[in-house]
Amino acid sequence: MLIRKAKISDVETIHALINYYADKGLMLARARATLYESIREISVVEFDSKIIATGSLHILWHDLAEIRALAVAPQYLRQGLGKKLVQTFLQEARELELPRVFALTYQPEFFIKCGFREINKDSLPQKVWQECVNCPKFPNCEESAVIIDL
Repeated sequence: MLIRKAKISDVETIHALINYYADKGLMLARARATLYESIREISVVEFDSKIIATGSLHILWHDLAEIRALAVAPQYLRQGLGKKLVQTFLQEARELELPRVFALTYQPEFFIKCGFREINKDSLPQKVWQECVNCPKFPNCEESAVIIDL
């Protein structure tokens, strides 16, 4: 298995994987345009030349980044791939000297097992919410907020 940065040719597979879970109400959907625009933030797990997991680390400010769109192909669940991606993003954040990483998620228990703690969404800086106005669930966000100090 290889964890690597995503390429433009990966977008359709990433889009399908994320939206598979979005269709089930387990995460938010992502538009193709958003994936293309943020391709440099996205990492994938590749196995036998096939993308089996994805996620991204989005930098918001000098002291804060967000893990976004973390998804593992259903047949590869419970094999530690999500945790491995989270660890990869946390290491990347450390290398960038970012002191905190958060996630907005429908799966807070997963992130808690990765060392995050649950927080009140309102405690996050206003900058976090600038993209939320484009969300179909805005302003009734059902996601939980989790954060880790590095």
